[in-house]
Parts: sequence; C-alpha cells; structure tokens
Amino acid sequence: MKNTELKITFQPSGRSVFALPGTLLMEAVGRTGIALQTPCGGRGTCGKCRVRILDAQAHCPPSAADKRMLSEEQIQQGYRLACQAYINHSMTVEIPPESQFGAAQQILTTHTGRNTILNSVIRKQYFCLQAPTIQDAVSDASRLKAVIGNVAIPFHLLLKLSAFLRTNNWTGTAVVAGNRLIGLEVGDTSQESYGVAFDLGTTTLVGALFDLKTGEEKTVLSAINPQVGFGDDVISRISRVREMRGALTEMQQAVVKAINSVIKGLVEQVGVNTRHIYEAVIAGNSTMQQILCGLDPSALGEVPFVQTFDNALTIPAQSLGLAINKGGEAFIFPQIGGFVGGDTVAGMLAAGLENPKKPVLLVDIGTNGEIVLAYNGKLQATSTAAGPAFEGARIVQGMRATAGAIEKVVIGDDVSLNIIGNTRPIGLCGTALIDAVAELLRKGIIDETGRILPPDEAPSGLSEQLRRRLISMNGHTNFLLVPANEAASGEPIYLWQKDVRELQLAMGAIRAGINILLRRAGLESADLGSVLLAGAFGNFIRRSNARRIGLLPQIPCERIHFIGNASLFGAKLALLSSDERARAERLRRGTEHVDLSLDAEFQTEFGMAMMFPDGDIDACLERPVK
Repeated sequence: MKNTELKITFQPSGRSVFALPGTLLMEAVGRTGIALQTPCGGRGTCGKCRVRILDAQAHCPPSAADKRMLSEEQIQQGYRLACQAYINHSMTVEIPPESQFGAAQQILTTHTGRNTILNSVIRKQYFCLQAPTIQDAVSDASRLKAVIGNVAIPFHLLLKLSAFLRTNNWTGTAVVAGNRLIGLEVGDTSQESYGVAFDLGTTTLVGALFDLKTGEEKTVLSAINPQVGFGDDVISRISRVREMRGALTEMQQAVVKAINSVIKGLVEQVGVNTRHIYEAVIAGNSTMQQILCGLDPSALGEVPFVQTFDNALTIPAQSLGLAINKGGEAFIFPQIGGFVGGDTVAGMLAAGLENPKKPVLLVDIGTNGEIVLAYNGKLQATSTAAGPAFEGARIVQGMRATAGAIEKVVIGDDVSLNIIGNTRPIGLCGTALIDAVAELLRKGIIDETGRILPPDEAPSGLSEQLRRRLISMNGHTNFLLVPANEAASGEPIYLWQKDVRELQLAMGAIRAGINILLRRAGLESADLGSVLLAGAFGNFIRRSNARRIGLLPQIPCERIHFIGNASLFGAKLALLSSDERARAERLRRGTEHVDLSLDAEFQTEFGMAMMFPDGDIDACLERPVK
C-alpha cells in the first residue's frame, strides 16, 4: 500500500517539503537546504537542533532525549529535538535562529605570510611542429618531446596524439604538470593557466584562485563545510564512518560538492573558465583529507591513532570529482602522524619554522588543537582534543560566530557586549566565552578552580550591578550576561557554571599539550621567542584574555602574534612553487610526532592545566576587533 506523503512547512523561511510518515524531522529539514546545528552528530546529546512544532494536532510525543535536554515548559510549547522527532502528520515547524547553522559565519580568509619565488608545477607551452617527411620520420611523441621537453605521455593522451596533431596542423598548447603531459589544447592558450588553493577545515572551507603565469591571487571565497551535518568534530565523523554503511561516500560527496561550489563562485567572480584550472592544492587535518580522498579514517578512531598515508598525494582531479580541467590534478598535503595533518604542515610552511633563531610555538586553536614547537633545529608536533567549546558547542547558550552571537565581553562596573551583526543577542561564541571568564577572573567572581562565586562570597568591593548578575540555580551560580527583555529569544543569556567547566576542559587540553612539548624540549615558557596563533578562532581571540585563563603561556603579549589562516597560505605557497612542496616534505620528515595518548604524564598535566592561573601579568594593548 502506498503511503501518503505529508506536507511539512518550515517557518520563518516558508519552505515546504513532502515526507513519508516515519521520516526523521532532521532529514526533512535537510531537504529544504536549511542546516541545523548538530554538534553531537544527531545523537540527541547536545540539544542544539531544537525546533518548535506549531500544530497542536500534529502528534509528536517527546523522546527520552527531549525529556533530558528540554524543560517541561518547552516540551509543552511544542519544542522537540529535530534529530529525535519523527513525522506522523502534516505540520508547520518553526526553526529558531539559534538552531540554524549560520551561513554567515565569520570565516578567516586572510593571513600574514612571506613571499615565494614563482615556480609552479603547472607549465603551458605553445608548440608548432614540423610535419614528418621521408627524411624526418620520427614518431609523433618524439617530435612533440623535442619541443616541450622529455615529458611522460600517459596512454590516454597517446591515443589522441596523432589525430590531434594532424587535425590542428601540428600546432597546439601542451599542458605539463612536473614531468607529465596532462593535456593538449587547440590553439595558443598558454596564457590561460590557473590553480586553486584550499584550506579544508572541519567546519569551514576557504578557496583562493591564482593565475599560475603571474602568481597573482585573483579572488578568495569561503563556505561552510557541509560535513558539519554529520557531526561538529572529527571524532563524531569517524564514528559515523565506523557505524554506518555508506557514510564515507556520503561525506566525501558532500565536501566535493562544496569544493566545486566554491570553485564555481571563484571563476564567476573573475570570468575564468574552469577548463583552465589545472591544479587544486588542498590542506586539511588528517580526517578531512582522508575523507576527501575516500580513504577510511576508522583507524584514527582508536589507539594508536594511525593515518592511511603520510607523504603528499597527487590524485587525478576527475577521480575525486573536482570540477576543474579533465586532466587536472589534486595535490593533498603530507601528514605527520595521528591527528597532526596537512593543515599543520601547511601552517609550518607558512610560518617558516625550519630554523628559527629562538624557540617558536605554533598553536592552531580549534576542535583539535594542533601545537608545534620549533627549537634548536628540532621540530615536535602534537594534537589535542580540545572539543568544540571554542566554537560554541556544549556551551548551554553557545553558538558559532554568526549574526546575533556575543563575540566580545568587557566588564567594568557593569557588562558591555559586542554583538555580531549589531542585532539582539542570541547566544555567545567562543571568543565571548574566553572574554567573560577572563574578566570574571579579574573581578574575583570566578576563583582559580573555576567556581562562579555566589553573591554572598563575591568580593566586597564588587559593584551592585555585577552582584545582581550572580544568579543561584540548582546549587550553582550563573552569571547573567543579557536580561530576557534584551535577548532575541526573550530568554535571559547566562554564562553558566557548566560553560566554565567546558572551557576548562578545552583550554586544559591545549595547555597540557604545550606544557608537555616544552618539558620534552627542556624549555620553560619564558624561553619562547614567540607564540604564533593560527586559524580562524586563534585570530579572533584577545591575547590577554587567552593568557589570563591559561590557554596561552604566561609571556608578554608582544611575543604573541596572529598569523591568520596559515593553512590556506601554506596551500598557496605549494600551489605556486614546487620548491615549497619540497620544503613541506622536509618539514614532515623532520618533525617528531608526539602522541599525547601515550604520554604517561598527560592526565596529570591535564588536571593541573584545568586550574586557572593565580593572578594576571601585565595587560597589553589588543588589536581592534572588527
């Protein structure tokens, strides 16, 4: 018997889909093109995909997860977790702004880097050959090589060579990658040579289009990595691959589609044809690179964390489904070990970590915090699972850096906030979380153990405005950031005691990783000549606040530098120069991978690092926040 499809209308967008009874509501939302927040990968443990069913007659009983994550009042109002709710009737569903994955997320595309000598792997050469004669009857392949160089000609091009030369009067343009012929083009197209460089992040995707003849960057474009729909962090995506048949293919196709969409946007902005893009250079973490290549990342989900490959990969673009020239290639960055992947190698390349004069610490703060220590001609690298707290996940009213997010907190006698988009606040993102905790530590409202003090224990000199913001709930104290009448949802926004604990876990993991690398090298924090902050999140945090909570070493702020999207810049260097690729490979070979899961002292170090520093060192002038 044929089931009758049910109409589901989503507000405020007004989009509708038809679904069979028993369809998961999350699936119906996805078919509209609306992305919901799913930090837990749809397991019903984060509560971020909350939606409201507006039709009283649409019977949708609350699940066990709903009862855990939602209040009784919210359940009565029709709120459900989209990842746990099944469709049984036609209905209208409201999707709150805080539940949507923001397409307008702040994505870092800039960087601070160095110049390189243009020496692209891709070379195009126009040729005009002499036709064979009785006196000169050498093969077509030898005739072509005599002009363009002794390149390898793949069999599929050898099949076409004779007809191509004779049809086009022995002229054309050869496209060469390294020492391999990858294309033959009619006429003189030697000036049309382009490549794309990508930073493939767990959450975001940034691409840049380059003219390979001049080295000029034509344009940059960013997007959300659609794999966030499968889970916010790499562990949840690895678990999905291990548990669900076809998940690897599904995630690979999703990210390839996103890359192709970015490529389409890049070429449309500057009027370039995709058939003249011959190479894509991609840098991402180990999990992202392996999923892109269709390589099972399951071994990264168990101790010891083992990658499928370490040397750089050069793959025909067609085999990945990339929408560039049919003979084009994809260069995938080399990987060091475990979760220290291609984006870290690209960052090391961008930062020039081969032989620094003083010890340098490179830190990429994110869901996985990658840390590299360069000292005395040596390199050590590690990765630590900080979790998604810095991106707003697992924070009670947390969200990504989208419109409506509190992104800066300043506390004097009262609270001042910056809101992205200059609108009513919805929640707080990772930078605001760090700001709020650092400011409350300075005020003595949070102690070194991370406890938010109740009003009767707060410092005697505290202003009454701040004292009134200390709200006791269920045996804990939370700090009121935004009263209900000023919030977009009509509900007050707090820094919850639970949020402070999540921040301690995240910053403790990164700080423990830093401490272990310094200890192994026989160094103290004071020995560091500089700390380089890479990545989107690292570029938006306030250095003094990150240092105050213990996320960064207690060194003067002038030694802490933002280097922007180092992964993208490293990918650009590798796109423009074969010498830089060789340098990247030397960095990979010369770096010792430190697996923290095998370090006997990590748990002790982690426990100590969760404590906030006692007191603050000199304040520093922060760069303006846009």
